[in-house]
Amino acid sequence: MVMAYQVPKHIKVYHIVHMDRLESILKDGCLYSDDIINDRENKGITIGMKKIKHRRLTQNKLNSYPDLFVGQCVPFYFCPRSVMLYLIYKGNHAEIDYQGGQERIIHLEADFYDGVQWAKQNNKRWVFTLSNAASCWFEDRNDLSNLNEVNWPVVSNRYWHAQCESKQAEFLVEHSFAWQLVTRIGVYSSAIQQEVQRVVERYAQKVKVDIKRDWYY
Repeated sequence: MVMAYQVPKHIKVYHIVHMDRLESILKDGCLYSDDIINDRENKGITIGMKKIKHRRLTQNKLNSYPDLFVGQCVPFYFCPRSVMLYLIYKGNHAEIDYQGGQERIIHLEADFYDGVQWAKQNNKRWVFTLSNAASCWFEDRNDLSNLNEVNWPVVSNRYWHAQCESKQAEFLVEHSFAWQLVTRIGVYSSAIQQEVQRVVERYAQKVKVDIKRDWYY
């Protein structure tokens, strides 16, 4: 039996990416899923676990859409300061090749409901999961009435070690996610903020770039 939780009035979602990916995202005008990125010659710096990315691309299918793999979707967390970012910060996980720390990881923030609406308007399938979609078992939903099944207290909690799977609930959008939906970029420091702003201005984009140290470890 799935417990019911109070759904937040406003729901933001967060995609984390290495700073060196920003320019290609702006050039494309969207974020792409791993299956599309993997077909590119210059993939940029990968911050995730190769083994898990492979599983998301070849094994983990969505219950809502049995022909769609998790890795064919652009992933977002429902919180900054994610479990994945913690592993990058610690820098001691055997399956993570990237050892550059968290400082050059940026958060791309968007509104969840705007993302769902955009997906519907553009005939893209979407789901949210109740836990980590990289695991061998997870549940997904494609109906907003089921949002109360997400463990929102754990998602928003800074101390999550006892329930890290629920902390990693995801919002997934098929194949791509428009850059225009990104409302803010959260960065680690003023140096990264200036670097990000230069890239954004080079593509004549207007988006808030805020130092959000509390989004990091």
